[in-house]
Amino acid sequence: MNDQRGNPLGTESSAAGTAFEQALWRLMSFYDVPLADLDEAIAHDPGWALPHVVKAGFLLSLTEPALAAEAAQHLAHARTLRPGSAREQVHLEATQQVAEGRWHAACRQWDALLIEHPRDALALQWAHLWDFYRGDLLGLRQRPARALPAWDEADPLYPLVLALHAFGLEENNLYPQAEETARRALALDPRVPWAVHAVAHVMEMQGRFDDGSAWLRQHQPQWADGNGFAGHLWWHQALFRLEALDVAGVLRLVDKHLSGDALQITLQRVDAAAMLWRLHLLGEDMSAAFAALLAGWPAEPAHAGHYSFNDLHRVCALIGAGDVGQAEAWVARCAERVLDGSDTGRSNHGTARDVGLPLLRGVVALARGDADGAAETLYPLRGPAQRLGGSHAQRDLIDLTLLAAAARAGRNTLGQALLRERLLARPASPMTRHWMGLFGMA
Repeated sequence: MNDQRGNPLGTESSAAGTAFEQALWRLMSFYDVPLADLDEAIAHDPGWALPHVVKAGFLLSLTEPALAAEAAQHLAHARTLRPGSAREQVHLEATQQVAEGRWHAACRQWDALLIEHPRDALALQWAHLWDFYRGDLLGLRQRPARALPAWDEADPLYPLVLALHAFGLEENNLYPQAEETARRALALDPRVPWAVHAVAHVMEMQGRFDDGSAWLRQHQPQWADGNGFAGHLWWHQALFRLEALDVAGVLRLVDKHLSGDALQITLQRVDAAAMLWRLHLLGEDMSAAFAALLAGWPAEPAHAGHYSFNDLHRVCALIGAGDVGQAEAWVARCAERVLDGSDTGRSNHGTARDVGLPLLRGVVALARGDADGAAETLYPLRGPAQRLGGSHAQRDLIDLTLLAAAARAGRNTLGQALLRERLLARPASPMTRHWMGLFGMA
């Protein structure tokens, strides 16, 4: 039996295949989670391994260390079932690599699979996601580009693949092409939040903050309810308001969409921490909000060092809450994990060693009052920080922290150089003018 795109499936149950197809759409569109659909596929064919593999991959995609054991159980169970097609066996092995922290190896396996099966939507989605987590900008752009010509525009998943391509174009600074591709995806299907997201990124990188706010409001009926991506798009809306220096507007969005019960997983808490930290750098007292965020952010000491991108945001939250000692303790645990050798095979190991730990130490130095040391540490990390993963917009937190360090250290020439670079990329927004004023450029 084949799926709708001609890929071989390891089941003879059409009902199981239909449920799996719905799960695949949910994975790519973020409209609810795919677990119920995968359970339905399992109920129709208990011997089919792939739905168990996808359950494991979905849990791992949330970057929650606490879910790793459950994901491992799903993978172990999948190995007791019939192996399915050769394509499905590759998915099992690649997802196992993810579970072991070998993200580079997993993406190589998915990439090879896509050479043979360019219409394997699961491979496209997961390779794209872990390219994002690894900061592989070339992969984000080229992999969907290689696959797209093999797709049929009538396929209901085609607009979702176009959206992946649009985001890859944006992260490679191909802004007109990215916006055109994303708008094309939305013209085919308005329920493609990743395409809305890609255009939001274009507008952020081009300094079009009013356009960006209007864009998200225009598409809000499609993404704001029942979509797992909504919290991140609210973060983008807050980012546009922050660029306009509408602090009151940002705080309203934080209160309604980036705090309390709105935060269910680490990815959402990271967005909240990122927004609160930006406000903190502007001189706003966000200590109570940081403390509330941490109260709902469970984290065991063993979780430190799992993923450097998340470590950065947790340390910022601890500092923002006024607990610099706990921030230093978290950094120390990250360092132990790098040094004890147990993580050597994980993709995050090299990133933590070369980028994550120095970055964390620079942020802590700023919190301890060593602004000059923080600036010296953070400046050379701007380029390598791509390895942390995330987007250009998310990693802008590093530049903003560096600007704050330069301002506190009285290093006007450094601050002016950073702002001249910024002004070449986008017009002077109210927030940029705020920083310009601190360095005598107003």
